[in-house]
Amino acid sequence: MKSPGLGRSHCFDVKAVLMSLASLSLLASCGDVSYRPTAVGTAGEIVVVMDSLLWNGAPGDALREEIGPYVGTLPAPEPLFDLAHQTIETQAAFDRISTHRSIVFAASLSDSTVEANFVRSVFSEDAQKVISEGSGVFVNRDDIWRRDQRIVYLAASNPDELIAITRKSGEEMRSIFNGSERQRLEKDMYENGRQFELEDTLLTHHDFRIKVQHDYLIATDTTDFVWMRRILADSWRSLFVYYEDYADPNDLTPEWMYRKRDSLGQIYLLGNVGGYINIDYRRPLESKSIDFLDHYAFEARGLWHMIGPDDAGEIVSYGMGGPFVSYGFYDQEGGRIYLIDGMVFAPGFKKREFLRQLEVMAHTIRTRSEIASTVVASVTASGAPAP
Repeated sequence: MKSPGLGRSHCFDVKAVLMSLASLSLLASCGDVSYRPTAVGTAGEIVVVMDSLLWNGAPGDALREEIGPYVGTLPAPEPLFDLAHQTIETQAAFDRISTHRSIVFAASLSDSTVEANFVRSVFSEDAQKVISEGSGVFVNRDDIWRRDQRIVYLAASNPDELIAITRKSGEEMRSIFNGSERQRLEKDMYENGRQFELEDTLLTHHDFRIKVQHDYLIATDTTDFVWMRRILADSWRSLFVYYEDYADPNDLTPEWMYRKRDSLGQIYLLGNVGGYINIDYRRPLESKSIDFLDHYAFEARGLWHMIGPDDAGEIVSYGMGGPFVSYGFYDQEGGRIYLIDGMVFAPGFKKREFLRQLEVMAHTIRTRSEIASTVVASVTASGAPAP
């Protein structure tokens, strides 16, 4: 390794990294990565490896807008992901980069920078030819250097094409990185234990199971509504599940979710000194159709606040509030509509990662029929007689 003082173009051995990348990619494809250390990094952080001129220009702006946009449904502005820019100054710098759990390598292959040379080395000559003819590419890989690692490559023939492929791939990149974050969070969240007995009770009484962390409490459990809370000294998080049997799937809309959430709030989500939880319609609401665990579904996000009557009987805000995320889906096998809602109260704290934890919890729900299908599939695969 030559001295960094000789210039960046001489400080990095692309051939050596190419050999390392090729061998590790081959090993990763074999499926056994358990011997490798786990990738490191802060929750919600993505390392972006990109030449500084591009990062500080329009291509960097496109990346920030596509994978690090500010979330408008949080009380205070927070980006969807924290982007940490890095360049490949030395072999040691690359070695540090390769330990991270979420990485984007982005380059214009018409450049001669170290970053462009590295990204160019990842692709075959045929792929480089396609890129040089104007077709930018987006490639997604996992566990190349570490376990629990997600890596994205963005390559194009010039900066304008790099912007175009970034814009085109933005939604998919957000989905990929958010999915990876949820997978890692699920491991961390349940490392200290789960309440299996409580989960079995939910299955017995309500025909669904959801993973419950060791320190959640049942606040309300009725015929068709369960509210679970994690209460700390200075904050709380909660998740409720509501369902309607013999439901019409056409009833499932974002507007139904909003109305149902408000009506449930007035009945069950009550304050300690009066009042009840309601959607804060003064702030933006966002909703979209999604695939939720192979169910057609809607996701809704916004802010809630505690409201109630003042001395004159007028309904006013009590000043308490926070963000929420709701999922509504129709379970065709059971003929049931589900509404799952997670919300956060954490004054003085950033809310993004708290809310992502509730996303994780919501995504662990399984209906009785899904659990039964999983058991049958497992027994069939093992060759044992079905129960």
